[in-house]
Amino acid sequence: MSSSQPIEPEFQQAYDEIVSSLTDSTLFEKQPKYKKVLPVVSVPERVIQFRVTWENDKGEQEVAPGFRVQYNSAKGPYKGGLRFHPSVNLSILKFLGFEQIFKNALTGLDMGGAKGGLAVDLKGRSDNEIRRICNSFMRELSRHIGQDTDVPAGDIGVGGREIGYLFGAYRSYRNSWEGVLTGKGLNWGGSLIRPEATGYGLVYYTQAMIDYATKGKESFAGKRVAISGSGNVAQYAALKVIELGGIVVSLSDSKGAIFSETGITADQVTAIAEAKINFKSLQQIVAEYSVFTEDKIKYIDGARPWVHAGKVDIALPCATQNEISGDEAKALVAAGVKFVAEGSNMGSTPEAIRVFETARSTASSVPSAVWYVGGKASNLGGVLVSGLEMAQNSQRVSWTRETVDKELKKRMINCFNDCIEAAETYSKESNTSTLPSLVKGANLASFIKVADAMFDQGDVF
Repeated sequence: MSSSQPIEPEFQQAYDEIVSSLTDSTLFEKQPKYKKVLPVVSVPERVIQFRVTWENDKGEQEVAPGFRVQYNSAKGPYKGGLRFHPSVNLSILKFLGFEQIFKNALTGLDMGGAKGGLAVDLKGRSDNEIRRICNSFMRELSRHIGQDTDVPAGDIGVGGREIGYLFGAYRSYRNSWEGVLTGKGLNWGGSLIRPEATGYGLVYYTQAMIDYATKGKESFAGKRVAISGSGNVAQYAALKVIELGGIVVSLSDSKGAIFSETGITADQVTAIAEAKINFKSLQQIVAEYSVFTEDKIKYIDGARPWVHAGKVDIALPCATQNEISGDEAKALVAAGVKFVAEGSNMGSTPEAIRVFETARSTASSVPSAVWYVGGKASNLGGVLVSGLEMAQNSQRVSWTRETVDKELKKRMINCFNDCIEAAETYSKESNTSTLPSLVKGANLASFIKVADAMFDQGDVF
């Protein structure tokens, strides 16, 4: 089965992961009809590319390509983030959109898959210039989205400020106030828990892994947790881990990483969150903020957490794609890691996944196994609460923090159970003493949900 051109490496990697899980299971043997779905689902329903121009603060015209990949709508309106970053290209957006189809299916909500963005760097630009960029981007995008068609959200480079400018532009261009974007301000249609959702959901999913593997005997309490990244996902994952009694031993950014033997504190995470809004690096933050002391926090320039964190029980990569290499995965296994759950999309390289999966499948017993799950399942909390925001917008109501958090936790546990059930139903593995593969389980459960919808609607026949 052919999926794409070789000039789209990120998309090819995401496609190959799905194919590997499906072919290394009994799904096609038990239900051969599902073979028909792969070549259809791998092609986007629509790819939109457009020119975005604006006037910068120097009075000069700038231009950048804008994109929206509307991948699959069998399960509901297209849903997926907008990324404003210099690295944005069609391969990355196709990879993210393809992943989004299956991630959204695992939420149990009615959402299809999409992704979009703009190849631009917002660092150093004024609020006024960012507003002009958002207005220009939405001038074209507004033709292609709507509350029942396509509901974008934020992603890298698109936070609350940008969502506000984008929503205001959409409202102006379409003369319509509707739940067309998620991640909105609480005063105008947003949902409580949305900023926290991906990080919190990651921890809830990991707790479900711990419960299953230890038969409810263990929790985050006392566990050493290595976290990468220091943006929204990493911040809230760290805060939830600390709340549950875990010890956060690392955080990182693109320039380096910080480490603490005794555990990074909630106050330190809050300081990082405040400083990151102003694009400060961790090195600057540690030097400038009084909550950091040299004897407790160590900064290593150019480092990622995985080989420097010492003993690690749980690893939560929350930075970007392919951030754990094969060698780093081996280092984590040697450091005692038992649970690896991705807060980032495609956070582990194929080599790293093989290391983790080998450590799971060859273990002599469940307690000695290493359990890994990809972001398709473990980081879907953000889009899940985006779906809950859409539901609140449709009802013109706002749910309480407790209601949203309870629904998030319940659905993350449901997602885990769906992954386990699919892994056990279609597993080829003969070693029943080890844990089922959550990688395969997530891919199988989500693929079947999407495939069934496509069959029912005549997309595949």
